Amino acid sequence: MIIGREKELEILNSTLQDDYSHFVAIYGRRRIGKTFLIREAFNYRFTFQHAGLSEGGLKDQLFAFESSIKDAGGKPEKKRKNWLEAFEDLKDVIRNSTEKKKIIFIDELSWMDTQNSDLMVALENFWNGWASGRRDVVLIVCASATSWMLSKIVHNKGGLYNRLTEQIHLQSFTLSECREYVQSKNLVLTESQILQYYMIFGGVPFYWGFLKKGLSLPQNIDEILFAKNAPLADEFKYLYSSIFKKPETYIKIIETLATKKVGMTREEIIANSGIANSGDLTKKLEELESCGFIRKYDSFGMKKKNAVYQLIDNYTLFYYQFLKNKPSDERFWSNQINMPQINTWQGLAFERVCLEHISEIKSKLGISGVQTDVNSWYCTRDVDKGINGSQIDLLIVRRDQVINLCEIKFSNSDFTVTESVDESIRKKIADFVNITKTKYAIYPTLITTYGMVQNSYSGNIQSVITLKDLFT
Repeated sequence: MIIGREKELEILNSTLQDDYSHFVAIYGRRRIGKTFLIREAFNYRFTFQHAGLSEGGLKDQLFAFESSIKDAGGKPEKKRKNWLEAFEDLKDVIRNSTEKKKIIFIDELSWMDTQNSDLMVALENFWNGWASGRRDVVLIVCASATSWMLSKIVHNKGGLYNRLTEQIHLQSFTLSECREYVQSKNLVLTESQILQYYMIFGGVPFYWGFLKKGLSLPQNIDEILFAKNAPLADEFKYLYSSIFKKPETYIKIIETLATKKVGMTREEIIANSGIANSGDLTKKLEELESCGFIRKYDSFGMKKKNAVYQLIDNYTLFYYQFLKNKPSDERFWSNQINMPQINTWQGLAFERVCLEHISEIKSKLGISGVQTDVNSWYCTRDVDKGINGSQIDLLIVRRDQVINLCEIKFSNSDFTVTESVDESIRKKIADFVNITKTKYAIYPTLITTYGMVQNSYSGNIQSVITLKDLFT
């Protein structure tokens, strides 16, 4: 059973409905469900399917490709030496097929692009010089290396420029889709428990498949991450190495960003990581952003050159908090409930979840149709200028000249706006107006798990968004 993905399924199904050939690119981070989506969409029936090898040079990749040709009924006449020759065998498979539409699925295409190979030349020749001239080919290429897919396929500036007929950037599940998945597996979890698991693994479908019936959520987390031979104990190691051929610098950037909640400017990353200031750093930051590990945002009212890079991948954040120096206690999570370290992490993780559900927040605010910019904002203390020093995790800047200044608070019960919380919000608004000189109306907005206790300070909050709203 496939959860969600209605728009993606519609796109893929449409490729079978006309008399033209289609070239489809599907990309998204590792474990997001790309291969599963494609197989389900076409009912596991392909004229030809192949997956690149994660390791191996040109010779190994060609051997594996020729093996897939044979599996599809092809009969290569001789050992192929390059991709141009190998794609000739693929043409023969297509010519000999009696299917109305010849569905060609090439998975992990980036792994096939080994050093000094002619893969892109061969792919260009296959599509431009042959397949696009037919009416019956559906070519689907896929890879977890999002940056590679964007540069080599989606934004190709050579012979494949503007040749894609469809492209799909497969996104993580929302909380609502994770709830649907849990229900489909007959797992008994509350919305609060689904949130807890989401704060660790995000909406990456693969990770949700490890939940077992009969175990509490803390027991499940211990079994999946902390127990002896836990199935995801070494996931971090594979997560980055499967996407980046030389992951060391990428991980160094990630490690640096993990030390500062609000994120860092490019200059701060250089100063704190020791990585040289070069175009290569710019490229790696762009690649990490395209893969969904970090986000780049402009702090409201500041110049573009001061853009901030922030680590937002849920699992990576959890790894640096609890797994990098893995505890020996196999029941670590069960034994840490309500401990300060957990409470601190929950606050940070909940903020990240909210950033992934902006459309749901806008819907609750009744501004789904209003054009908005989503920002974060911070300033340092300056006594001489009367600036307190503030950090605002989420600003929704609306074209109707209103700014929702969002205070995000994780709580195990209804949240109480105390005198100190009220004062903190007022100081943030004062700093923000003082520095940005904005004329927009500022609406203090509370995003919390359960709701807000009504008291003498709660009336200053314009809107309250709860966990239930994030599930809509």
